[in-house]
Order: sequence, then structure tokens, then C-alpha cells
Amino acid sequence: MKRKILYIGNKLATKAATPTGIDTLGPNLVKEGYLVRYAGTKASKLFRFFEMLYAIVKNKSWVDYVLIDTYSTQNFWFAYYSGMLCSFLSIPYIPILHGGNLPGRLKSNPESCKRLLNKSFLNVSPSLYLKEVFEKEGYTVQHIPNAIAIERYTFKMREHIRPKLLWVRSFASIYNPLLAVKLVEELQAEFPNVELCMVGPEKDGSLRICKDYAEKNNLPVRFTGKLSKSSWIELSQGYDIFINTTHFDNFPVSILEAMALGLPVISTAVGGIPYLVTDHVTGLLVEENTVTKFSEQIKDLIFKDLLAQEITANARLMVENCDWKNVKNLWHKILF
Repeated sequence: MKRKILYIGNKLATKAATPTGIDTLGPNLVKEGYLVRYAGTKASKLFRFFEMLYAIVKNKSWVDYVLIDTYSTQNFWFAYYSGMLCSFLSIPYIPILHGGNLPGRLKSNPESCKRLLNKSFLNVSPSLYLKEVFEKEGYTVQHIPNAIAIERYTFKMREHIRPKLLWVRSFASIYNPLLAVKLVEELQAEFPNVELCMVGPEKDGSLRICKDYAEKNNLPVRFTGKLSKSSWIELSQGYDIFINTTHFDNFPVSILEAMALGLPVISTAVGGIPYLVTDHVTGLLVEENTVTKFSEQIKDLIFKDLLAQEITANARLMVENCDWKNVKNLWHKILF
């Protein structure tokens, strides 16, 4: 018998937003034979919230499990009230913990977290970091990593690293995109050929801030806006270093994708990143919001070809474990 899934999340990729868990896991489950319906497609937060609740009520006699993408921002309340409605209707629901600052939500709303997570059928985290944090608070959490289709990512070994930087994320203040632009300014004196390409949609005005700063200081920064997966993978072949500048993070798929493509990764060591990137083994880690230290790591990669080759080879081997062919078995054990 085919299992029937209602997947609740921010399914907004068709509205110029960055794809989220619902956009990747949902279609993968469909390929495995699950029947999947979605809720969370409305651009308006208010309308999206009511769409989620209505979908639960509408599908209560049809659904076997409700998957709920759970974030740390205001969208946490979407997950909370969806979970409470599922509980009231005796529908098994599974929160999937995505929010990089969910530990902060544990502190600010402990009772709400307790009700959401203790009433669930199971709690899932793509991040070992969040699994550890929540288990220290007494919750049971199953680790299932985010998955990628490894065959889509052609590995390129870069023999010589150039100061050509790639940044892929939504332009939101929590991801600190301005730091990437300031890195170009820092590196320009020593590397006149430095370039930065920033891929991603606007979210909270950060794109405008970055563009204004680049224009004011005449910096070689290219802004592409949101690109399709295939387009940014093709574009990545012309760049040599992937930078992740975030203030908060959990288990960003963009880092997995960069590793799969052979791009050496430099990231701030925040949230779940050190559980994903091992410093000087599968990437390089730096303190949050430190332009000088970040630029020093970039220089290390440029001047030490063997370091770049070693960490990219290690990273590719690591990320192959996140191939959907492996991850799907973890979902089968839960849903069947």
C-alpha cells in the first residue's frame, strides 16, 4: 500500500524564493512511490498559514503522516499550530528541524517546543548539531541528512586556485551577504583579478545593501538573482572558492552541492556548520563576521594548491554519503 503524505512547509520556489526542504524531499518521496500533497504555497504569510491548517483538516481522512518543515523564525508558529491541529485530529506528524537558530527558540518558547515535539510521531533533524542540542534537552530526534542527487554534480579538481569567489544563498541579513562583498574589498589590493559572484533572491533588503556597497566602492561583484539549479551548477565551473558568510546556519544544502562540485568551502563556524565541515579536512572554518580572518583563509587556498586539492577530495567522499540512494532508506524505515 502506498503511504500518503501531507507535506507542510514554505513551498515558494516558483515565487522566486530559494528552494527549501519541501521542494527537494517531497519530489524524492514521490519518486519512491509515496503519494504526496503539499500545503504552503501562498506568498502571503497569513494566507499560507490558513492554507496549512485547512489542508490538515481537508486531508484528515486521507493522510498517513504529516511532515512539517520547522524553522526558527516567525515560521516556527506555522509548525507549532499545524502540529497542534494534527494532534487534536489524531494524525501522526513529523517535525523536520531546519532552523539554524532553533536552539534560541528552545530558550525563548520552551513550553511551545515541548508541546510540538513531545506530541509528534517522531522528530527528524538533517543536522547532527540540532540533534545534539535537542537531545540534551530531553527530546528524541532521528538524524536524516538533507539529500542531493550526486550524479547531477560533476566533480572538478582545481589544480590552481584563483581569487574567483562564489556565494549562493538568499539575500537575508542572517546570512550576512555584505561580508562577502567586503571580502572583495579586502582582497583587491593583493589580488587585482579578484571576482565575486552572488547567486540568490532578495529576501529582506540585503541585496540592495550589497549592490549599493559594491557600486560605491567600485567592486567586481556580479549579482545574478535566483538561478535554476542547473544554471548555477554550470556557472560554478568558472569559480574556484565557495564562501558561506552566515550568522546562523544548520545544514545548508548549498555547501553539500559546492563540495560535490569540487569547490573548496570556507564558512563561518556557526550553528551546525562544524558538524558538516571539518576544519582543514573537508573545508575551512572561520569566526563569524571576521573579514581579515576570512580573507586569510582565502589566501591560504590560493597559495596552497595541495591544501585545496586535499580538502575538496575529502569533501566529495563525505558528501557522497548524502546521496538520495542512501538517505531514502532512512525515510523508508520511518514511513513504512
